[in-house]
Amino acid sequence: MTTTPTAIAACCADFARMRLSRRAMLGTAAGLAGASVVYGGAEVRASAAGLAPASSVLVVLSLRGAADGLSLVVPHADPVYYQARPRIAVPADRLLARDAMFGLHPSLAPLLPMWQAGKLAAVHATGLPAPNRSHFAAMEEIEDASAGSSARVGWLNRLIGLDAIASPVQAVGLGSGVLPTSLSGPAAAMAADSLDGISIAGADGDSAARRRASLDTLWGKDGSVLGRAARDTFASVDTFAPVAAGPTEPVNGAAYPSGDLGDSLAHAARIVRGDIGVQVITLDQGDWDMHTGVGTLEWGRMKDNAATLASALAAFFTDIGTLGDKVTVVALSEFGRRVVENDNYGLDHGYGNVMFLAGAGVIGGRYYGTWPGLSNSPDADLTVTTDYRAVLSEVVRARFSVDSSRVFPGFVGAPLGLVAARAT
Repeated sequence: MTTTPTAIAACCADFARMRLSRRAMLGTAAGLAGASVVYGGAEVRASAAGLAPASSVLVVLSLRGAADGLSLVVPHADPVYYQARPRIAVPADRLLARDAMFGLHPSLAPLLPMWQAGKLAAVHATGLPAPNRSHFAAMEEIEDASAGSSARVGWLNRLIGLDAIASPVQAVGLGSGVLPTSLSGPAAAMAADSLDGISIAGADGDSAARRRASLDTLWGKDGSVLGRAARDTFASVDTFAPVAAGPTEPVNGAAYPSGDLGDSLAHAARIVRGDIGVQVITLDQGDWDMHTGVGTLEWGRMKDNAATLASALAAFFTDIGTLGDKVTVVALSEFGRRVVENDNYGLDHGYGNVMFLAGAGVIGGRYYGTWPGLSNSPDADLTVTTDYRAVLSEVVRARFSVDSSRVFPGFVGAPLGLVAARAT
């Protein structure tokens, strides 16, 4: 696949506008609540209220904009890395958790205790089966995870659809109020800008009971998709109400960084602590589209973004405490960046990347994947040697005890040995 610089520039400009508009597109079910319940026609087979606590929770963190995996996990033993990046390469002697080939960016220091405890791992040279340098197309492909299918159903929607109970509180997309592609499909899923936004619009104060009663009258027996979505919204609001009304401050000394990611993970921690049956949480960290200003260890967007990522994740696991024994976090991006730096201390769209896994079941403290070696030609990419679905399949099998072929149709991958099976 060949992509012109003009096409890439247009894609990135559209991607930046999409991020701005996405936050303004707070979806609501029939305009009734500060959250949307979305599904494609599947009947909800049980009330959202009263679900049993989840035995496993998967948090999927999307690094939007194509993070540079070669900066986050540096292949210091590959000499081409330093030849290709004379200004922005991370010095080998500053890397953390360094082994014979790789090391972590110094800004990831807040995660070092998890690495040393064997609760954090990285898989390098991962990605799509074929290069795709369009933010939109790559995100759609990586979140559908069903090559060749014309159905717009996300892999996480297929996962929650395997459960015997399809309830909108099983899966929650936090941060924008817009359901990500990974949760789109026939199984009910929920999107909200924050935990505090899950409420019936206008149903507060003295008018709350009357507002709710009138809405129940209006939608209670409506057999349309809109009516079912409205009832699911009411059930979800009822289920989340005690969590939203509970403690709002982090516990165990957790301190989140300011900004969208810290806010989203703080709300995710409250949901985990509420233990109301949520099995999947999705959230985003943006601003990884670094054509300019990747920078050095002294300045730049990479240093700042990596620090935010690490401190927010560290705070999340501190906040949930012992509940972290059932929570697994996967962080991934739509594609990586070029090997060779450009003239603006930046990196253009590439191919292979790194994935991070943290928390329950992760056999961590080490780097996984087959290293293909780097090339110093102007348009060189990191070659993908591990299909990203191999990593996700292992998480799905180990943590949810399901047939991963039903989540990733047509994909067969060799076990990587990076996630231990959940005890039953």
